[in-house]
Amino acid sequence: MSQVNYSAMSDAELKQYFLRNRQDKAAFQAYLDRLNQQPHKIIASPDDPDFDEKIQAAIRQQLEAAKISSD
Repeated sequence: MSQVNYSAMSDAELKQYFLRNRQDKAAFQAYLDRLNQQPHKIIASPDDPDFDEKIQAAIRQQLEAAKISSD
C-alpha cells in the first residue's frame, strides 16, 4: 500500500479523502490536527447583551458564504 501525503492536500481535499476512507486513522488525525491549527473566531461571549443578534448574524454570514461557494 502506498503512503498518502496528507500535507500535500488542501483542507477540502483532506476532508473528502477522510470521508471516503474513514478507516484511515492517520487521515483522521491529520484532519483534526489541521482543524486545531486554524484560529477560532469568537463571535460573542455568553454574557454579551447582543449575544443572540451576533450569533444570528454569524449564521447568516456562514449561509451566504456557503451559497456563494456552491454557485
